[in-house]
Amino acid sequence: MKQYIEVRHENFLIDFETIINIDSSSDNKSGIEKVARFFEKRFTGIGLDTEVLFLGDKKVPCLYAEHRPSKKPFDIMFLGHMDTVFPTGEVEKRPFSIKGNRAFGPGVCDMKGGLLVVLHVLETLKHEGILDSLSVCVAFNGDEETGSKASRDWIMSTAKKSLRTFVFEPCRPGYRFVLQRKGGGWFQVMVKGQEAHAGADPEKGINAVVELAHQIVKINQLNQNEMQTSAHVTVITGGDKVNIIPNKAQASVDVRILKLDEKERIETFFKTLPEHPHLKGSEIIVQGHIDRPPMEPGDATQKLWDLIQSTGGKIGLPMEAISTGGCSDGNYTAAAGTPTIDGMGIVGANSHRADEYVELDSFDNMVLLVAQVCKTISEKDELI
Repeated sequence: MKQYIEVRHENFLIDFETIINIDSSSDNKSGIEKVARFFEKRFTGIGLDTEVLFLGDKKVPCLYAEHRPSKKPFDIMFLGHMDTVFPTGEVEKRPFSIKGNRAFGPGVCDMKGGLLVVLHVLETLKHEGILDSLSVCVAFNGDEETGSKASRDWIMSTAKKSLRTFVFEPCRPGYRFVLQRKGGGWFQVMVKGQEAHAGADPEKGINAVVELAHQIVKINQLNQNEMQTSAHVTVITGGDKVNIIPNKAQASVDVRILKLDEKERIETFFKTLPEHPHLKGSEIIVQGHIDRPPMEPGDATQKLWDLIQSTGGKIGLPMEAISTGGCSDGNYTAAAGTPTIDGMGIVGANSHRADEYVELDSFDNMVLLVAQVCKTISEKDELI
């Protein structure tokens, strides 16, 4: 198996350049579909039943593939996303490139490298005669970077048909895998006041910016919490001209929670903000909710991680499990009750940045690790 993976490294590099050099921002439906068609052809070539789906009102391209010898649940769900945060035209500015052991380009780390890990794992399992002993499904969506609104229910329903989920977001440098993620959501706090001349008669005004400032102080106090909840005001707008008391202001708030128990407390906090304005006559309007549940590992997840870690040890990988504040679609599969291990993709860092990179020598290691884990799962009857 190891030799087969290594001799195909040049094929991986060709595949990598091909999909990186396709602009596929979340709003570029044609680009996402091109990526999906690339994988559709390859998955079909190894015998998977494959289909490109168009989900939701915005017809988001998603790819589904399965190999299901029986009606039993899928042994493994392979999950990833094809969209990136980079706008159309980014490929022309900085196409796929290699410098030493690192590859660069839009989405190399988050997460096209991980998608190729899935492809080459399944092609390896096919070559080794292992795939026929497994029931597997692949779900690649096209809207993860914008919250997976169109694909969320599809992902969760697929997870409920699966015994375990591997999420191919990037593995962290040093081979650090993700077992726990914070959940989160966004809130908009809008204030309506009364405009007035700032010099002639300011007393006739109700300053929406001042009201918003008082509400921001309340919001910031959510960060003083032993539950590791965070609430950060990230965008503020207010006022039109320097000599007018502003009659409107708005703040965007990013909220993250480690435990599901916090969801009700946080949503109640924001729901009741309008009941306690600081300035008489001001009006507060709040929108938003916690839409991604936290990814909380249970005993089954720990047992699955033990298998992965022991397999990694046998092939010489220094592995570690971590918790992170960032969200992924693994939040949804874990919430569906499916043991989920995240960070199963190629090793890399600096996601969402122009200096995003991956470590090329990690690709063969990750393909071998995941393929060996799949082999062990195919040979055992008990749930691991």
